[in-house]
Amino acid sequence: MTEFALFDTAIGSCGVCWGEHGITRVQLPEANAARTTAKVLRDYPDAVEAAPPPEIQHAIDAMTALLDGARLDLLEVEVDEDVVPEFHRRVYEITRAIPPGKTLTYGDIAHRLGMPGSAQAVGQALGANPYPIVVPCHRVLAAGGGNGGFSAPGGVGTKLRMLVIEGAIAEEPTLF
Repeated sequence: MTEFALFDTAIGSCGVCWGEHGITRVQLPEANAARTTAKVLRDYPDAVEAAPPPEIQHAIDAMTALLDGARLDLLEVEVDEDVVPEFHRRVYEITRAIPPGKTLTYGDIAHRLGMPGSAQAVGQALGANPYPIVVPCHRVLAAGGGNGGFSAPGGVGTKLRMLVIEGAIAEEPTLF
């Protein structure tokens, strides 16, 4: 059975789903908490909202702290790897090792996989990442420092906001 909970962060109300083998999904914020819940239930229609067990609460606390600017990794957070293909697992393992405040490119990850030329496949795996924040796909950029894509709600704007919070990029000055 899949259970889920919402939790508030600096970027909005996120959701987390879990089962007996760890986290199965992290949902980045939609426009409001009701829409975040609706998105969770669209992907997991039988999920039940529940109080998080201690290990999930620890993960929630760590994700919240990270999005508040704490410099910590989430390597100890258990994710259910059975929900993703083997290639994705390998991409996610490398991505999880990127420390807060640092970035890699899709090509860097492809090289670390021993598969130069597979940057597009890396991008597709990260676009399907069911555990954003825990697997920090926002820390992966296009070649030459381009933003690359970001399939989460808010798109590249959310990615850039997360990178600013972590200190990986400077906040863009505004005219107002």
